[in-house]
Amino acid sequence: MNIYSNGWNHLRGIEPLSLCDWPGKATCVFFMGGCNLNCPTCHNFDMAWNMEKLPVIPKEDIQSFLKNRAKWLDGVTITGGEPTLVPNLEEILFEIRKASQLPIKMDSNGMTPETIEALLQEGLVEQFAIDVKGPYEKYPALTGQAVTTETARKNLERVFELATVSPDAFYFRITKVPILTDADVETAKGYLPSEFDLTIQKYIPPKRELDYAKNETGRPVENMVS
Repeated sequence: MNIYSNGWNHLRGIEPLSLCDWPGKATCVFFMGGCNLNCPTCHNFDMAWNMEKLPVIPKEDIQSFLKNRAKWLDGVTITGGEPTLVPNLEEILFEIRKASQLPIKMDSNGMTPETIEALLQEGLVEQFAIDVKGPYEKYPALTGQAVTTETARKNLERVFELATVSPDAFYFRITKVPILTDADVETAKGYLPSEFDLTIQKYIPPKRELDYAKNETGRPVENMVS
């Protein structure tokens, strides 16, 4: 049996307290391994692609942590990797809610709109923070050729439809990575429904940066930086 078919085995990191992951709330942050993108500028590259390098946090430890700390928290943030890909995700979120009685916010790249819709309908996630990478035509370069222009457009347009119906359940972010121009950011902002704004996050180079601008194949090339 593949150990990764058990969603709890994707839980590879925890930050006991964060004041910036859910605006206005003090949350703990759980990191789930695995991702469907290969973004060259990813900070959590081991979490995304090499989660076997990181220790599993046992389910029992998470439940105990939440029961002991929940009274000092306003919510739980689930991030990754890409948490919407985790097997048995609904069960995990239910257990987190049961142990903490706290609302849940989830980070996502927006490429799995069906899962996002299901989690909203089931009432398992109160808010999604969606990372809009940039203009649709730059998604192949921004995601390490993991997503085509057409796929990015289709998936994000569905997410924007969900946000229009449930505006309190979404906010949108963009990180101004080196290949994005100011015009690119404005283009991405224009995709959003009219009642939403796009939060611009400052780009901070990861410890290991992948140089893709000079790579003619379009595939990430490792470049160690200090």
